[in-house]
Amino acid sequence: MNFEHTEDRRMLADTLDRFLAEQYPIEARHAAAKSTTGYSSEVWSGLAELGAIGALFPEAVGGFGGDGFDVAVVFESLGRGLAIEPFLGALVVGRALLAAGSDEQKAWLDGLLDGSTVAALAHDEPGGHYELAHVGLRAQRTADGYRLDGHKGVVLHGETAGLLLVSARSSGAVDDADGISLFLVRADAAGLRRQGYARVDGGRAAELWFDGVQVPASALLGTEGQALPVLEEAVGWGVLALCAESLGAMEVTKQMTLDYLRTRKQFGVPIGSFQALQHRMADLLLEVEQARSAVINAAAAMGADRLTRERALSAAKYSIGRIGTLVAEESIQMHGGIGMTWELPMAHYAKRLVMIDHQLGDEDHHLARYMALAA
Repeated sequence: MNFEHTEDRRMLADTLDRFLAEQYPIEARHAAAKSTTGYSSEVWSGLAELGAIGALFPEAVGGFGGDGFDVAVVFESLGRGLAIEPFLGALVVGRALLAAGSDEQKAWLDGLLDGSTVAALAHDEPGGHYELAHVGLRAQRTADGYRLDGHKGVVLHGETAGLLLVSARSSGAVDDADGISLFLVRADAAGLRRQGYARVDGGRAAELWFDGVQVPASALLGTEGQALPVLEEAVGWGVLALCAESLGAMEVTKQMTLDYLRTRKQFGVPIGSFQALQHRMADLLLEVEQARSAVINAAAAMGADRLTRERALSAAKYSIGRIGTLVAEESIQMHGGIGMTWELPMAHYAKRLVMIDHQLGDEDHHLARYMALAA
């Protein structure tokens, strides 16, 4: 099979790379990360105008892509630019709307596509250990809708998102596969309390408390109690996006390390001439190519049956988690002490690589999941 990108995808990648290189230097990223929103609204709007969000969705809903490779191209560029804008939430929430939304609910897609609406997935809970079926927040039927009570943690951009996709349990025990429902909740809903905080790798997240939040019946996405397949599919797109983002960050980190080995001198010669460092760098290059193969495999599987898709995604996330951490550690070690300084962009790429492993399931979780799916 030919896995070379089409001309349109190459042009999109070049456009995004050039925009981020010119408009988003590391100093601008630091300023955005420290802001109250945790991202740059100017960069977010600029990337939306360039089509970065539109490429994540099919033409039928106003996008111009929507394929697995389209998502991979966009997020690989975001990884190279170390972007912290709320693309992941737009992708996951948008995909859930596509999979199960009514015509009225799909009207939210217009705001997602043009960047005017920031969306966030509110699913993780304390003690969940990345399991999608672990949902403790309760949804109780009322006369005119539902009442939501519970807590969601580490919601990316949850502090500023205007639209929240909330998983809640309408029946069953906390870890049951059945009984999970999804709700579209506006950020200004009465009874919703948000506490934001800075993330170690840049940007912001939030803890959300739902204290008797009332939502209308029209807020229910899909069928009550049967939302796990929709959630799994939407999160799967997020896993692919994170893998591609990590790959982009690996490429930059790898190139920074190569440049450093060629210029840093000891005993009058570049340290890249030392055989021990050459061997370590060669191993690193091979690992990055392995990660690229895993991302390609996952992107190609997005249109396949559920078992093939989920196995490819878990295999990719496991590989990305392991290799991303290895790239971060080896690059810092080969840089020496300077590799840990705030002023060097590589240190921030390394932090992002490590933290991607902990989003939507770490390598241990996805290795166990892959084995379970294979069985």
